[in-house]
Amino acid sequence: MLVVDDQDAFLVAARRLLAHAPDFDLVGEASDAASAVDLSDRLQPDVVLMDIELPDVNGIEATPRVLAVDSAARVILLSTYTNADLPDGAATSGALAYLHKEDLSAPVLRSILDGGAPVATMFA
Repeated sequence: MLVVDDQDAFLVAARRLLAHAPDFDLVGEASDAASAVDLSDRLQPDVVLMDIELPDVNGIEATPRVLAVDSAARVILLSTYTNADLPDGAATSGALAYLHKEDLSAPVLRSILDGGAPVATMFA
């Protein structure tokens, strides 16, 4: 799993969560879209947790770029938006789902990857 977020506190929290989730391996971290695309190309992660708000290109715009270099990746957009306030393009970005950061947990991730979680907005 590749985690893309520009907030150190979230990266630390994601790292801790994944360290205690035996069926997920953290293979890399990025803090901007360019690094996310580069790491996706080099590491070919199964899953990319992509923050929507990034300092260069937002996660919605970065998602198709990641999928262009790693079409097998499953991207899950993350942020603190309510579903009603998701920015334009989230549903058509190629991401599998959107998940509010407060709902991030190993069981929820597993449920999304297995076909859907009640707390996630599924796109695909």
